[in-house]
Amino acid sequence: MLVYNIVSLKRCPQVKVLRLKERTQKWLRHSLDDPIVKILAKNSNLTKTQLETLLIDVLAENLSGKSLKFDEKATLRLSAVSRGAFNRTLRQARWNVIQSVYTILLLGYLGVFEDTRLDPYLEIANKLQTYMKAHRDLLGKKGTDEHLRVISLLHRELKTSLEQISKPRIMSKKL
Repeated sequence: MLVYNIVSLKRCPQVKVLRLKERTQKWLRHSLDDPIVKILAKNSNLTKTQLETLLIDVLAENLSGKSLKFDEKATLRLSAVSRGAFNRTLRQARWNVIQSVYTILLLGYLGVFEDTRLDPYLEIANKLQTYMKAHRDLLGKKGTDEHLRVISLLHRELKTSLEQISKPRIMSKKL
């Protein structure tokens, strides 16, 4: 009597890795192509490669549902890199983030945030928070036309505001 085993691709580790890679890269492309992310990234201390690497390091484990090794994370990048290149880029990204946080802490400690010239940055931070909350509320739900219109309006307003504050002149007293 012959017994046939059912072959399932779900149990094949290579297929799981491929699905994770496809899902991660799709998510990365979508995230990095967002106009607001582009403006924020362009004016941040991170290169596009560093941002991509940092996102993979921080969020890929959420997508996979398990802990990933650095060589596995390296394969998730949009362009193939070695584990060593991934780790170098990740180290640079982390260092840039730490320096940015220290810059914010230093400015806060010295009282610079009390200067009204920084008000546009605080306003845009509040707009970003409102936009993200509205966007999260819409995810998983069928939004009404009015809800979609409000999010679209917020998106345009955010994009315009971000483009305006990305000019160093905004911090000048001679506005």
